[in-house]
Amino acid sequence: MKLLPKLLLSTVLLLSVALNTACSTEPNNSSALRFVVLGDAEPKPEARFPNMADAIADINQLIPSLDLEFAIGVGDIAHKGTMLQYEQATPVLQALNLPFYPIMGNEEHGSTTERFLSFANLWNQGKTSIDSTRYTLEFDSVALVLASPDFGRDFNDDGIAWLKNEVARLAPKPLMLVVHGAQQGVFKENPDKGISHPGFVTEVISQPNVRAVISGDLHMDMARVNHSLELNGVHYLHIPALERTKIPDESHHVAMYRVFSVMQDGTVVVDTYQTGNLEPLADYQYRFRL
Repeated sequence: MKLLPKLLLSTVLLLSVALNTACSTEPNNSSALRFVVLGDAEPKPEARFPNMADAIADINQLIPSLDLEFAIGVGDIAHKGTMLQYEQATPVLQALNLPFYPIMGNEEHGSTTERFLSFANLWNQGKTSIDSTRYTLEFDSVALVLASPDFGRDFNDDGIAWLKNEVARLAPKPLMLVVHGAQQGVFKENPDKGISHPGFVTEVISQPNVRAVISGDLHMDMARVNHSLELNGVHYLHIPALERTKIPDESHHVAMYRVFSVMQDGTVVVDTYQTGNLEPLADYQYRFRL
C-alpha cells in the first residue's frame, strides 16, 4: 500500500515527459517572413495624407509584436506626380520605422521616374536604397518581384521581357508579383482597368512559380467587392487605397492596409487591418499555399 503513491507519482511524471516530448516534436509553423503592404494614397484636391499617417502610426506599434520586416507600396502615392504631393508625403513616410519598398503607379507617371526614385530614397532615409523602378526581394522560401508600370498602369515589351526573365531566373522558387494594377478582367468590379499587354498573362503569369499578384489601383471598398481570389492557380490580392475609395462608389471609405505572413510550411496568411485598430479584421483574412 505504501508503494501506491510513488507509483502514481511516477506515472504522472512519465505522462508529463511524454506530453512535453510530443509538443516539442510538433512541426514549427511560425512565420518565416512578415511584411505590410500599403495601397494608393494620391489624395485630392488637397495634398494631405491623414490616413496614411494613421496607418504608419499603427504599423510602428505592430512592428515588435508581429515582427514586421519591411513595408511595400503598390504605387500612386503622389497624385499626378506633382512636387507638392511628393513633398507632403515625405515626412509621413519618413515616420515609418521599416524599410519601405515602393513602386510607381500611373499617377507617378504624371512626372518622371527620376523624381520618383529621388523621393523613394528620401522616404527611406538610408534604411534601403531604391535605384530602379523594377527590383526583386529574395528570401529563403519566396521572392517578391516588384515592377512599376512602364507607362500609365501598363507594361511595354521591355517590361514584359524583364518580368519573364526574372521569373525564370528565380524558378523553381515561388514568387509573388507586386504590380500597380492586375491584368484586365481579374477584378470584375472594373474589368477594363489594368494591364492590357497580352504577354503579362502568356509569358509571365503562366510560369508555374508565380503564386500571387499583389496590386492596388482600383481603390475598392473591401466590404463590397471580391478583394482576394484565385484564377488559374494564381492568387490575386487587392490592396485598398488609404485616402479615398472609388469602387463601387465613393460613398463609403475605410482606411485599411494588409499584412502578409509567410509561414514555415509555405502557407501565406493575408490579414487586413483598419487604421485605429491593432487587431486584424477576421472577415477579410485570406490564405493560400506557395
